[in-house]
Amino acid sequence: MSDITEDMIAEWRSAIGRTQALKQRLEAEPLRRYALAVGSDRNVEKVLPPLAHWAFFLPEPADGDIGEDGHPKRGGFLPAITLPRRMFASAKIRFEAPLLIGEEAELVSTVADVTHKSGRSGDLVFVEVDRELRQGGVVRVTERQSYVYRDADNNPVPLPTPTADPIDGDLWEPSTVNLFRFSAVTFNGHRIHYDVPYATGVEGYPALIVHGPFIAAKLAALAATKGELASFDFRASAPIFLGQPIRLQHAGDGEVQAVRCDGATSTSAKVTYK
Repeated sequence: MSDITEDMIAEWRSAIGRTQALKQRLEAEPLRRYALAVGSDRNVEKVLPPLAHWAFFLPEPADGDIGEDGHPKRGGFLPAITLPRRMFASAKIRFEAPLLIGEEAELVSTVADVTHKSGRSGDLVFVEVDRELRQGGVVRVTERQSYVYRDADNNPVPLPTPTADPIDGDLWEPSTVNLFRFSAVTFNGHRIHYDVPYATGVEGYPALIVHGPFIAAKLAALAATKGELASFDFRASAPIFLGQPIRLQHAGDGEVQAVRCDGATSTSAKVTYK
């Protein structure tokens, strides 16, 4: 039986339409650190790294505003969903015009929707956020991000068992340092990416989890080997655990995907080109 009431859902949905406008100069140095963290060219003045806009407009909670999981405490711009687990589930990105490095930009974010679902896996709340990044009066990037909130699960998650069948694609084996660097350049304090006792003892995972946006950036880089991206729509469907190999592959029909060692697709993305 769900503990979420109609009044709670109505309160959360009252955030729909809430906006937040931020301004920031898109400096080269934070972008360079992001590029190095995702394995891209350090010469960002010449070549932008994949999903470069994610290097900017990062969350900036004070120490007292950080929750137990390392995320900012609930409330503020996003609705204060009470379910304890929060993940970045998907994004639909449109690259309208190139970013201008060294120039001021404005990011306007809007809560677009809040929906509740209840099923065999328990309660899920999805929050959709529309983001529009402008420079010089021109829309550069638009994005719809989807966050999912869920109940804590007391059942430990098993480590995937590698399949005996070969898996095609480029091999990617990130290390603990790679996860730390990505957390650092995106100012992501979520403890499942660097705190082993927390990830295993509190959230029940068998190992540290590779960031969904990190995987998405690697997939965007793979997709960009075939041309300049016009759109990139990705969705995470299964976690990838540190210490297990990952295969990044073209899947045909403008799709790229990250495949776990057990053959399961962790993250897939639909791509269009300019």
